[in-house]
Amino acid sequence: MKVLITGFDPFGGATINPAFEAVKLLPDTIQNAKIIKIEIPTVFKKDGAVLSAAIKEHQPDIVLCVGQAGGRSGITIEKVAINLMEARIPDNDGQQPLNQPIHEDGKNAYFATIPVKAMVNNIKAQKIPSSVSYTAGTFVCNDIMYRLLYLAEKEYPMMRGGFIHVPYLPEQVTELTEGTPCMSAELISQALAAAIKAAVSNTQDDNVAMGTIM
Repeated sequence: MKVLITGFDPFGGATINPAFEAVKLLPDTIQNAKIIKIEIPTVFKKDGAVLSAAIKEHQPDIVLCVGQAGGRSGITIEKVAINLMEARIPDNDGQQPLNQPIHEDGKNAYFATIPVKAMVNNIKAQKIPSSVSYTAGTFVCNDIMYRLLYLAEKEYPMMRGGFIHVPYLPEQVTELTEGTPCMSAELISQALAAAIKAAVSNTQDDNVAMGTIM
C-alpha cells in the first residue's frame, strides 16, 4: 500500500508552515504502507496540478493533504470540501479569487473518503486533541481537498482521500495574541502518523450509507 501525504509551503508572509514541517518528520513506512511526502504550493489551481502529477507518478491508495489552520487548538480531520474559491488574502502567486467555482462541472461538494472518525479517535488515543471539522474554509486548503476528491471521482475511483488541518507551531505565535493555540511539529507528526494508521487499517470510509453531496 502507498500513502501520499502533502504539506503546503509557507504563505501569507510566513517563513514556515507547520503542515510540511510535520509531514517531513513522518517515517517512510507506517503499518507496512510506503509513505510518500511532497510539498505543494499555496496557489489556487497550481496546487492541484502538482498533486495530480504526484498521483500519476506514485499511484497511491490513499492521499492525505495537510494544511495550517491558525487558531485551531487540535488536529482537525475535514469531512467536506465545497466547490468554491473565496480568498480572504492573496495566494502565493498573488491570486485572490472571489465567488468562483473550483470546477465548473464539479458537484457542489464532496465528502472525504477516508475514515474521518476512526482517524480522530486514533489521534485522541495518543492523548493529542483532535476532532472532526465540517468546514475546510474557502482558501487553498479547501481548494486542494476539493481538487483531490474531484480527481478521485473522475480518474481514480479506488483511491481514498481527505484533508487534515493542523495548528500553528510555537515559533509562529510568539508575536500573536497571548493564548493563541499552537502545537510542536513533533506532536503534529505523531498525530499524522496515528491518522495514517487508522486510514490504512480501515478499508471503508464514513460515507458508505451517505454517498456524495450532489
